[in-house]
Amino acid sequence: MAPPTRRPPRTPDLASAADPLAAWFEGAARDLPWRRERSGYHALVSELMLQQTQVSRVLEKFGPFVARFPTVAALAAAPEDEVLAAWQGLGYYRRARLLHAAAKAVVERHGGVVPGDPEALLALPGVGRYTAGAIASIAFGARAPIVDGNVTRVFQRLAAREGSASDPAIAAWAWGEAGRFAAAAHAPGTSNEALMEFGATVCTPAAPRCHACPLRGMCGAAAAGKVDAIPAPKKRVARRELVLVTARVVRGDGAVLLEQRPSGPKGGGLWAGLWQPPAVESADGEAMGEVAAAELLGLGSGAGGTSSTRAAVGLTRLEGIVPFATTHRAVRFVVFTAAVRGRGDALATNGRRWVTPEELPGYALSNAAKRVLEA
Repeated sequence: MAPPTRRPPRTPDLASAADPLAAWFEGAARDLPWRRERSGYHALVSELMLQQTQVSRVLEKFGPFVARFPTVAALAAAPEDEVLAAWQGLGYYRRARLLHAAAKAVVERHGGVVPGDPEALLALPGVGRYTAGAIASIAFGARAPIVDGNVTRVFQRLAAREGSASDPAIAAWAWGEAGRFAAAAHAPGTSNEALMEFGATVCTPAAPRCHACPLRGMCGAAAAGKVDAIPAPKKRVARRELVLVTARVVRGDGAVLLEQRPSGPKGGGLWAGLWQPPAVESADGEAMGEVAAAELLGLGSGAGGTSSTRAAVGLTRLEGIVPFATTHRAVRFVVFTAAVRGRGDALATNGRRWVTPEELPGYALSNAAKRVLEA
């Protein structure tokens, strides 16, 4: 007699999780400021801030940002430097520029009111498919799907679907399931937000809280004992190594010498448009001495210009290297310091300027630049 054929486990209907998650969300939702006063503008700001940034950091910045720019029109009318300064601490400053550009587009195309239509949202700078779906569903109740890392992970575990979330086939499958999920939800905005919250607080990448999971009974990964293996880890991208020679030049009144990094035609580049102590990339930077560094940074007696603008400062090299890692780069800072007597006007040339401690909060500095100033 032939042994009975084993049937593969039934794939759960992910759309059936929409309403149970919404019910769970009523008692489990975190108290977040952008949830207290729902609006398209608050959703736009919070979604751009939350891209690649921890909620805890956004909590510190969202309130002051919308207080400084309370409406789309106020944000659109603000100078870019003010927007970047208000964005300090969130990193990835390209998002701030895109948010600024999106606000201008909303004023020009929609009379200053963030649209609720996903297609109209998609046409805004910095708004992709996920962000458009999140704003349209959460702020306006549209039946729009959303897929991000949290959503994909939840779906993969529920369906016991192995593979990496970065796999195009997995992404396409997740978007299909998200569409069915939103279509089945009684309140799609609530269910979508619950789905994101569930992935962020319960079905986490590491150490998921399976004991507190309201969907445990339908989780294929839990039934198969594969929660920790699904999804497969993403491949690490090698970071480009970069050495920057920089100088923290301080005046007697505490003012520091700063320069602005170029923005580029599309606002790209490392820390584009942000302010920093004078810095130059150099492959030989780690072996550089004080005199060579002064010349490289334009702080030596042969720095160019007329005799009245040439300046020399006595640099002192700090011991060790100040490391800083970005998503794509591993940066090592070789830091020199100098104290300047008097006004130091000859150093404030070629776009460089002295910035007092009182003025410093108004300048957008990268976290790397702040680390150099604190070195």
